Amino acid sequence: MANQDEDRLLEHDYDGIQEYDNPMPRWWLWIFYATILFVPFYYVAPGFMGEGPGMIAAYEADVAAHTAALPPQPAAMDDATLLAVLADADELKEGGEVFTKNCAACHRADGGGLIGPNLTDAAWIHGGAPSAIYQTISAGVLAKGMPAWDRILKPDELKEVAAYVMSLKGTNPPSPKAPEGVVDTTTAAPSVGK
Repeated sequence: MANQDEDRLLEHDYDGIQEYDNPMPRWWLWIFYATILFVPFYYVAPGFMGEGPGMIAAYEADVAAHTAALPPQPAAMDDATLLAVLADADELKEGGEVFTKNCAACHRADGGGLIGPNLTDAAWIHGGAPSAIYQTISAGVLAKGMPAWDRILKPDELKEVAAYVMSLKGTNPPSPKAPEGVVDTTTAAPSVGK
């Protein structure tokens, strides 16, 4: 019996400790080999090997659920709607409050421009039509550091602040920032958003 144990004894020695070469039980090895053989079938057809959809169907369902949970994007705004808001004194006042709270840090409280462009002159970087101004405020200009306000403000607040920006045109504040962009001569209505 001693010779059999010596055959199983490994030749290496660590700190005076020797190890036996004990093979794995046969039943464990057969389970291990069976899992190796099972993997290609599971990888190729995950939806057919049990309950539930395949990987692609599960991914598409997750994307659809996430998209459905997102807030709805505001519809494109037309010039007539924005001009109607411009004519309403109460909405214009609320737009001024939203502008002072969120926009004055970059455009100054009087719209004369600071980090952002001057909103009181006739030059517009992204178009001076009311709908263009609304779109600029809504989508933002990330390259220039202006956030997309449609994710922060409510739809009514977006309309009101766009109308307020239109009302700033031609107000001539003291020491305004130099005009930027293109002078808008295509619209008779006041322009919105730079």
